[in-house]
Amino acid sequence: MKNIEKYTASIGISIRDAVKQMDVNATENLMVEDDGRIVGIFTIGDFRRGVLKGLDINSGLSGVINRDYIYLKEHYSEEHARKLFINNVLILELPVLNESGQLLDIIRRQDTLTGDELNSNNHIGEVPVVIMAGGKGKRLDPFTRVLPKPLIPIGDNPVIKVIIDNFSNHKASKFFISLNDREWMIKAYFHDHQLPYQISYIMEDKPLGTAGALKQMLEEDADDIFVSNCDVIISADYTSIYNHHIESGLDMTMVGCVRQYTIPYGIFSVSDDGGFISMKEKPEYDFLVNTGLYVIKRSILKLIPEDTYYDMNSLIDEAMKKGMKVGVFPVSDASWMDVGQWNEYSKTLNIFGNLPYE
Repeated sequence: MKNIEKYTASIGISIRDAVKQMDVNATENLMVEDDGRIVGIFTIGDFRRGVLKGLDINSGLSGVINRDYIYLKEHYSEEHARKLFINNVLILELPVLNESGQLLDIIRRQDTLTGDELNSNNHIGEVPVVIMAGGKGKRLDPFTRVLPKPLIPIGDNPVIKVIIDNFSNHKASKFFISLNDREWMIKAYFHDHQLPYQISYIMEDKPLGTAGALKQMLEEDADDIFVSNCDVIISADYTSIYNHHIESGLDMTMVGCVRQYTIPYGIFSVSDDGGFISMKEKPEYDFLVNTGLYVIKRSILKLIPEDTYYDMNSLIDEAMKKGMKVGVFPVSDASWMDVGQWNEYSKTLNIFGNLPYE
């Protein structure tokens, strides 16, 4: 395999830099080197577990890598590689090492298994996906005076189709779109396209907030549903999100992004009497930010009042008061694109190679 360098990292780099490398190279694993030998593997799953434990992502890799990892020896057989992938469904790449522990090659799951074998761990095909598209998109004014927010272009497609196609790539096939503002334009767009998935509509006769329209999903025979805002693009493994939701016994899973913010000023530390202690220039802070993507148990929808404006924050608060289990699934900074505000929209267009201006 060519370019195995993109799958390798030095043990001396930080968790943050390792995750950035995985984002740039579109991989979920890094083979960690120390003095020319592979000493462990760092995965996006290790990153998520570390974030949930409060780990400082500016710390080094040595404390989080898996040193007891599965690998292939030089002169391995293809059948042996295939069996390892089948028996270890979370492994996407396997390193090939010589007797000295040096990396010779990377073998990828997608190049080794057949289509049926690749899809054997996919569990979201029957999980409905609701896209909340009833808002007016005021943050993108004046653009949204012309187009409703779900039809804002990203590359060759409107953002709502990019979102749906991402789910469809993970075998989701049943979609619901909540509509209010200029709903006829959104319906007309999908009516004019041949699509490999089913789309139904939840009509809001009046604005019902970010959660109010979900009440109608009680009529669906599904244990869980995905819910996404119509202006967020999440580049993540939706099957992993769903598996985490189920295996953790959660009533609601919120997808959170680890985002770094820089204060563009020097920050003072002062004593109680106003005396100067120190100053930190342009400090950086990490926050786990709500992306607007959720997995919700159908039973939690019973908490939503009928035909009432109701936000997701209210639903989360009510679920917590009722003793329901709410958790977070972290994703990396580059995994989340929020196109609902101008500066983030421009960044997203640049990522998709479609920036209309400098």
